[in-house]
Amino acid sequence: MPSIEIDLQPVSHITTDAIGTPGKRVFYIQGWQGERTITVIVEKIQIQSLAVGLEQFLAEIYEKYPNLPDASAEFEEEKMHINPPVDPLFRVGELGLGYDAERDLVVLVAREMVPEGEEGEDASVVRFWCTRSQLRAMCHWGMEVASRGRAICPQCGQPMDPEGHFCPKKNGHMH
Repeated sequence: MPSIEIDLQPVSHITTDAIGTPGKRVFYIQGWQGERTITVIVEKIQIQSLAVGLEQFLAEIYEKYPNLPDASAEFEEEKMHINPPVDPLFRVGELGLGYDAERDLVVLVAREMVPEGEEGEDASVVRFWCTRSQLRAMCHWGMEVASRGRAICPQCGQPMDPEGHFCPKKNGHMH
């Protein structure tokens, strides 16, 4: 299949969300530009890493451009859920960030995961061009969504399966 290259420049809205029950959820990033909607599949850890990385990235931007106004992390939950139909273009293997100082836009680059042994040059790419506030709000929402998953075992710190948790600290006994 030929690779796809899409630039949503700029997005009118960007979000992340998860569909499914805890432990079996699928995470997505979805961006809109007018009537056009682009959705990609991501892993929960990618959303969490993006949130941490964005804060570090914004700190670097503020250091270089100290007169920029702060980016807001505020969001309205009802506007942050993804819109159906959910028809993802691809599963993301790599996320990256860039900054265009002239337009004060951050680009979130989502590169398709390619099977081992295949060339990465044929990977599809989506670039979501966002304001700093749009991306910061998405990341804060993403951390909220990620935290709504399975309960964490107080003994071993691992997610607990709703059907029963075999805790290594309890020698595998279910609790």
